[in-house]
Amino acid sequence: MKFFSSITLVTLSSISLLANDTANLTDVMQKGSASTKLLMQTLGKNMKMHMKQGGAMEALDFCSQEAYNLTEAVNKKLPEGVSVKRVSLLTRNPVNTPSEDEKKVLQHLQELQENNESLPKRIVEKMDAHTYKFYKPLVIDNEACLKCHGDVQNEKLKAEILNRYPEDKAMGYKMGDIRGAVVTTVKK
Repeated sequence: MKFFSSITLVTLSSISLLANDTANLTDVMQKGSASTKLLMQTLGKNMKMHMKQGGAMEALDFCSQEAYNLTEAVNKKLPEGVSVKRVSLLTRNPVNTPSEDEKKVLQHLQELQENNESLPKRIVEKMDAHTYKFYKPLVIDNEACLKCHGDVQNEKLKAEILNRYPEDKAMGYKMGDIRGAVVTTVKK
């Protein structure tokens, strides 16, 4: 009888752990989706406005002077323990350099694309008992992105990009290329 009690206890403990993991995962997915959406809407709205007002050169001004500040402003609006950022293997701004674990995820996404496999809509990675990372792949899906990230033909714009970002690696993209990811870190 003790044997069956032990099995029952282990089974109930396992079910409890699974339920806890499922609740954590659901919470991470909700916070990751909401944080990603807020960041992309904030940056996208501003980028669109600047592109409309003054074309790619004004959009470059916005990116180089305000994108980081707007990302920080978004982070201040997020719940405690939640932060969001953009990362890329081919950075323009060094602040978007991925950590080693983020780099592995980006490399995996790149491999999927190179093998013509579908990209996941999101990836959730458990870092430790209290920390998760939610990844939303960023794909070049708008022709406007290619004005600064594609085969930049405007020599004045290209020179200004290289002037502001001497280590730039973020040109030469085509429609459908993976640009990087939005990463939301959730600490519980």
